Amino acid sequence: MNRRKFLKVAGAGGAAAGLAACDAPKAPAVHESMPNLNWRLTSSFPKSLDTIQGAAEVFAKVVGEMTDGRFTIQVFAAGEIVGGLQAMDAVSDGTVEMAHTASYYYWGKDPTFALATCVPFALNCRMQNAWMYQGGGIDLMNEFYRRYNIYGLPSGNTGAQMGGWYRKEINTADDWKGLKIRIGGFGGAIMSRLGAVPQQIAGGEIYQALEKGTIDAAEWVGPYDDEKLGFYRVAPFYYYPGWWEGQAMLHFFFNLEKWESLPKTYQAILRSAAQTANTIMMARYDMQNPAALRRLVKAGAILKPFSETVLDACFKASNDIYAELSAKNAGFKKIYDSMTAVRAEQFLWFQLSEHTMDTYMMIQQRKNAL
Repeated sequence: MNRRKFLKVAGAGGAAAGLAACDAPKAPAVHESMPNLNWRLTSSFPKSLDTIQGAAEVFAKVVGEMTDGRFTIQVFAAGEIVGGLQAMDAVSDGTVEMAHTASYYYWGKDPTFALATCVPFALNCRMQNAWMYQGGGIDLMNEFYRRYNIYGLPSGNTGAQMGGWYRKEINTADDWKGLKIRIGGFGGAIMSRLGAVPQQIAGGEIYQALEKGTIDAAEWVGPYDDEKLGFYRVAPFYYYPGWWEGQAMLHFFFNLEKWESLPKTYQAILRSAAQTANTIMMARYDMQNPAALRRLVKAGAILKPFSETVLDACFKASNDIYAELSAKNAGFKKIYDSMTAVRAEQFLWFQLSEHTMDTYMMIQQRKNAL
């Protein structure tokens, strides 16, 4: 076959193949086989907290984009469907398909709930992510959540929190005695052991309680959110660190039956969207907290560190309670032991790397080298 004949035959064959390909039925895009779903998400947080409540908005947007609008999630702020502290129950009983909440809000049902969010003197944000995603934390918590007909995924983090707003100074552990303080989750049990009177109040109601004198102090999150809620106007002493919340991981709770009925593709999309929300929420806090802290101090907030003697008393009370709970609650002990094993390894590593580097850079900042 000469060169011209070869090219002619090859060209004809290629054209025929191309026509055949055009005539063949096209494989449908993956999303075209997916069902159309419209879910409702009830949040435990008010719209004013754009960083926390905004994580749910990020999640819903990503799910919509990844499914070309076939799976839509409507986000409702606290109180629009149920109260902020009823979010988990609304998911459990099927009132809504899902919620954005803090697992430790429900620790009164079982203290094991608190471990998914935070417990005093435990993990920082990176350690919590390591435990959840690589240390079996997600699976352990979902083994527990099944009892309540829910499935949970991490949905954001505040990072290390501040120690709250106080009308008076806290100089010794005795100053906790009789103090009415808004504090969520497991930290309230420690405060109670030290003589304080913990109050669990949803975010949108804290300012009014402080203003009216219903409570003497309140912790919430950190500078950016605290500034929005205006606590500095009624309680000037701003303490740090929030020893009960070295980080605070939020969760998306899904009704278990609804979750298990989803196509695997949708489950994968929800997991991916939740991871996006988890990352973005922490990044937003890290960018916004420094400037907010400067504004708060300028507005009159008085920064105060908890003394080492105060922290020692709180640390001892925390460990006493962990021992008591582990002795009588096998489920709590199983997950607590997993978390503390990760904690021991992580702090060994962090003191060699992160702490050393952070300390050096803070020295440079004090020298105005940064």
